Amino acid sequence: PVLLSLSDRYQTLKALRFRRNYGKSAALQKGFSVCKGAVVVTMDADLQDSPDELPSLVSKIQSGQFDMVSGWKQKRHDPWHKTVPSKLFNATARKLSGIHLHDFNCGLKSYRLEVVQNVQLYGDMHRWIPVLAKWAGYRRIGEQVVQHQARKYGYSKFGWSRMITGFLDLLSVYFVGKFGKRPMHFFGSLGFLSFLAGGLVLMWLSISKILFKEWGIADRPAFFFGIVLLLMGTQLFLTGFLAELSVRLHAHGDAYAVSETIGELPLQS
Repeated sequence: PVLLSLSDRYQTLKALRFRRNYGKSAALQKGFSVCKGAVVVTMDADLQDSPDELPSLVSKIQSGQFDMVSGWKQKRHDPWHKTVPSKLFNATARKLSGIHLHDFNCGLKSYRLEVVQNVQLYGDMHRWIPVLAKWAGYRRIGEQVVQHQARKYGYSKFGWSRMITGFLDLLSVYFVGKFGKRPMHFFGSLGFLSFLAGGLVLMWLSISKILFKEWGIADRPAFFFGIVLLLMGTQLFLTGFLAELSVRLHAHGDAYAVSETIGELPLQS
């Protein structure tokens, strides 16, 4: 009702409403898909972010120096059980992603339109938009200190379960970004190492039996350990092979973002 009344006064106001709550990632993805402006800005609706930050965030993108700019709530008005895990969360993200941001999950961000058009969100991946942007080729990621207000309405949904799922999502983003197009490099390497270790263990047991007349090696724990390593290596290699086959079968050209073209290119049918 509020947005409908505002739309009568501001003809440029556009809004979307889902039939049910699909989550923040779905809302952002749908919003990104209908954006038209050169600069896109996101902001949470819990009134903890200040609209006064918007001009500065927009100007940083318009300067041409950044692909995206993320807000940093340097002085947070949140309880310790939310700020302490958040610091650990962000430190781990910086280490794995190589992106030097203090606050990955800040909802106040600005982007070039091209960035949001080439980032696919699902699940709870909205926390890792900077990482997704980097893997998509947009590495000019900046940061701006923003004002943070104490919560006046509603309640935070942050908890230990969200912290755990956040780390799992980060590992997923890291894995898909690094090995999504070449899964055999990951599973095949692990499988080779496991198979090699198992083979060395069994070879050592065989040499001990032949040279040192050590009998009953089938009853030794090392024997079963070597067998398990061989089986794990085989399974990992087959997993990599099947994943590679799936990637090749479902690969399509529009999965790769093109930043610019020079000259006239033939249209692909």
